[in-house]
Amino acid sequence: MRKFKAKKHSILMQSSISIALVFTVSIICFFSLKYIDYRITALILLMTVSIVAMLFEIIPVVVTAILSGLILNFFFILPLYTFHITNTEDILLFLMYFIIALVNAVLTLKIREAEKKARDKEEKEKTIKLYNTLLNSLSHELRTPIATIIGAIDILKENKNKLSEINQNALLDEIDSATIRLNRQVENLLNMSRLETGMLKLKLDWCDSNELIYGVIQKIATIKNNHTIHFISNEKLPLFKLDAGLMEEIIQNLITNALQYTPKNSIIKIEASHQNDSCVFSVSDNGNGFPESQIQFAFDKFYRLPSTKTGGSGLGLSIVKGFVEAHNGTIKLKNNLNSGANFTVTIPTETSYLNNLKNE
Repeated sequence: MRKFKAKKHSILMQSSISIALVFTVSIICFFSLKYIDYRITALILLMTVSIVAMLFEIIPVVVTAILSGLILNFFFILPLYTFHITNTEDILLFLMYFIIALVNAVLTLKIREAEKKARDKEEKEKTIKLYNTLLNSLSHELRTPIATIIGAIDILKENKNKLSEINQNALLDEIDSATIRLNRQVENLLNMSRLETGMLKLKLDWCDSNELIYGVIQKIATIKNNHTIHFISNEKLPLFKLDAGLMEEIIQNLITNALQYTPKNSIIKIEASHQNDSCVFSVSDNGNGFPESQIQFAFDKFYRLPSTKTGGSGLGLSIVKGFVEAHNGTIKLKNNLNSGANFTVTIPTETSYLNNLKNE
């Protein structure tokens, strides 16, 4: 019902604009009769109908065609100020005007409908492609950690008394690592859903950037493998007013991305700073970096580097960008001079040093 009312309101608005346009053009033509023939006026009014047909629905176009035809007859075709036409040529002109105007309206509508169907088909194909991409990614990304967890649990059950404490701990670490990976994929799916449905609402509070980063590093400690994560806290930084949960997701996704796509024994460096009333985080590595031609696609949904052998759903960086933009911030990707990639997140925010906060 609400949709019907909205459409009705839209048609009324379009009809009002169309009528106003016809009257405006007619008035201009009427005061130009000394300079132009009424046949030229017919062409100008026909052009007006064509413009309306390209922009509006069929009902406003038909209204425009009928109204402009009546105005042409009454004000421009002799005898003036009457709907009676004496000249045979003028009768044919009037009839042809009506036919051409209405045919033009119908043909334009058909073309627009065909274009809409083509766009819908393209969108449907794109959706199916994205759906298949998501399924293919998740079938691997979810199956692998689940298989790891099931396998490790089976070994522990069957060989509980035979395994040494070291081997048991190693299996438990595998379960822990796989669980974190599985949880990461589920969180990414939920986060992407929140972004696409517009359900994301910021919960701003004062955050200590050092604690935030240390918390993320501690959370992913079991999956860093042979990588080195380097972060030196800056105690001089103020508190930033941010959504702590989203900021954790941003930093964690950037670090996880670096862990996943850099060679073993790579170094991942994290920095936090305060620049021009903005909170700035950067995550860089000494891996292979991005091909320059691919940097512009890095934040696209489901994007992964061509010919990459590592897994991943291709959602992480897209989610990062969405969360950063929710803070009215920006994220930039560039390659380091020597090697590796650098992600820089800049978020405008309120700041407060601890002493000031205590006085609030």
